[in-house]
Amino acid sequence: MPQFRLSEAARLLGVSDDTVRRWVRAGQLTATDDAAGRKVVDGAQLAGFARAQASGPDDPSAVGRSARNKFVGLVTEVVADKVMAQVELQCGAHRVVSLMSTEAVRELGLRPGVLAVAVVKATTVVVETPEGSR
Repeated sequence: MPQFRLSEAARLLGVSDDTVRRWVRAGQLTATDDAAGRKVVDGAQLAGFARAQASGPDDPSAVGRSARNKFVGLVTEVVADKVMAQVELQCGAHRVVSLMSTEAVRELGLRPGVLAVAVVKATTVVVETPEGSR
């Protein structure tokens, strides 16, 4: 069973080590001692906690869709030529890049600072683990 030191858990959750320690003291996360005497959190518990804590901005588009992977964020850059454009969004800690027609950029009014939703529907998603993880 994978275990993560409190500092590793903090990095994975995008918070400070102190925040993770407060969650442990408050009983929101359970930490045990590993063989070296360091405080660790069980990987399965951390995954459940991460899912429960995850919250992002509400999707402002209010449309039904079959795609489950959506990222709400701000447009940070638009690079366009006559036909095609590259649009970058910052969605929390994630940078999402989309290629689309320049016409679509104009129709959607995409420019830095605009709220947008990146919707991803993929039949292939590559999942990797650090070398040696089992």
